[in-house]
Amino acid sequence: MENKTISRNLRLLSQLMELHNENPFKIKSVANAGLKVDKLPFAIQGKTLEEIAQIDGLGKSISAKVWELLETGTITDLQDILEKTPEGIVEMLGIKGIGPKKILVIWKDLGIENIGELYYACNENRLIEAKGFGLKTQEEIKKIIEFRMAGLGKFLYAHAESTVNKLFADLALWLNQISGVPLLGIAGEYRRCMEIIEYVPFLIGATAPEEVQEKIGSFETLNFEAQADGIYYATTLSGLKIQLHICPKADFYQKWFELTGNEQHVKEVLSIAGNGPFETEEAIYKAAGLSFVAPELREGLNEVALAKENKLPTLITYQDLKGSLHNHSTWSDGVHTLEQMATYCKDNLKMEYFGICDHSKSAFYANGLNEQRLYAQHQEIDALNAKLAPFKIFKGIESDILNDGSLDYSDDILKTFDFVVASVHSNLRMDEEKATARLIKAIENPYTTILGHPTGRLLLSRKGYPIDYAKVIDACAANKVVIEINANPLRLDLDWRWHRYALEKGVLLAINPDAHRMEGFYDMHYGVLIGRKGGLEAKQCLNAMTLQDISEYFNNKK
Repeated sequence: MENKTISRNLRLLSQLMELHNENPFKIKSVANAGLKVDKLPFAIQGKTLEEIAQIDGLGKSISAKVWELLETGTITDLQDILEKTPEGIVEMLGIKGIGPKKILVIWKDLGIENIGELYYACNENRLIEAKGFGLKTQEEIKKIIEFRMAGLGKFLYAHAESTVNKLFADLALWLNQISGVPLLGIAGEYRRCMEIIEYVPFLIGATAPEEVQEKIGSFETLNFEAQADGIYYATTLSGLKIQLHICPKADFYQKWFELTGNEQHVKEVLSIAGNGPFETEEAIYKAAGLSFVAPELREGLNEVALAKENKLPTLITYQDLKGSLHNHSTWSDGVHTLEQMATYCKDNLKMEYFGICDHSKSAFYANGLNEQRLYAQHQEIDALNAKLAPFKIFKGIESDILNDGSLDYSDDILKTFDFVVASVHSNLRMDEEKATARLIKAIENPYTTILGHPTGRLLLSRKGYPIDYAKVIDACAANKVVIEINANPLRLDLDWRWHRYALEKGVLLAINPDAHRMEGFYDMHYGVLIGRKGGLEAKQCLNAMTLQDISEYFNNKK
């Protein structure tokens, strides 16, 4: 069991205790323990009860609950309080913006017990009648619920990845028992590396398709059911919908092509190539007189026109990355120390450089660095650079963009950094005009190197603030500011649909993990995938530069 799962259970327990007006001191203890567990640099799983009790912030009572959870998969106190709470009320706790106190009013005063009823009440304008609510709050809750409803049945690519990979491996192993050496492929949105997945199609090409169909019941990982259209359907334990297509081996590559690209891309290519059979996907494009189009690009945009002229981009790969920028340490809200983060980047990832970007002083919620602590951090960086050379730690900061678009340090402080990531973390409710003007002012600051997670979106939970993308990108081009592809799979911001426009304007992109712990570096994998969707090449990516080149870039920017 991962620490995050333990933390979520403790957080839920504290919320339900607050909902039922239990002892405030106990509520705070459980909530703080949940936060502590989430930040631990080691796994609790495998520890003894005595070892768990020694963890700072847990103590005898809470450590016993954690031990019970590890041993039985549940906490008795949590189950008892869940039994007293309607299921719909528990679901409401997952809605950002309304905590236990407001939910208690919704439940007891308005008699609402599920999200559907809450949404209906918002439409009926009834929520504003309740104590502590107003029209603005009601509209915000309505928007959140609408976004949540739209997300039902959808999965982040990163959350689907392990399930899909395991299913592929299990199917491949099962197919080894079938004659004719069947071909196996994954298609659809997943193969195109879309950030959000609704279902995943698998395709089997067999010499004797009927043999596969007869034996599909013996596949133990999933229970596939045939539908009238001849396609087999199943749903994983996590709720991910799976389609299984079975076709003759000779038809495999055309069928795989048809199931992968979006409708416009498939139609456009096959209208030139004609029908197969084709021995490979490459043969389909060759028959159409086109360069091979990578699956990530098959979105019906301008990729076919580029393929006709042999002008498709040479897409970036993970191996192209030479360093990791925008990372956090224990100096602000990170889990691991600066030295641990840098050493991991050097020894485990074999990178040439590392950029530290702890939070700035306005981010009090994240232990942001004031001027005195910045000086101390820079002293540590100098010492580590002497120790780790030729590996280089660049002095960076994630400087908060304030409401008026200014950064939260003076120029005298900003000029001490090698690079500055400017990001919005507060007041996300500005209208498009104000939000755009705010970003442009920050971009025009001569010390801004990178615009961090430009919209602040959180996939499937927060849309992010509205901006005029073209104006923001044009400002970055004019001021030679890099735009971040925040590789955290919850963000993937800048949206890949705007990568091409940025690249055409000559804007560099940076694939940044926004890592708060060593494991977070691996999110760059998702940043690369989404960069490929946007047509990103290594030469257009800031952290694909060598140490020498990026050092010169930062110096020239100064």
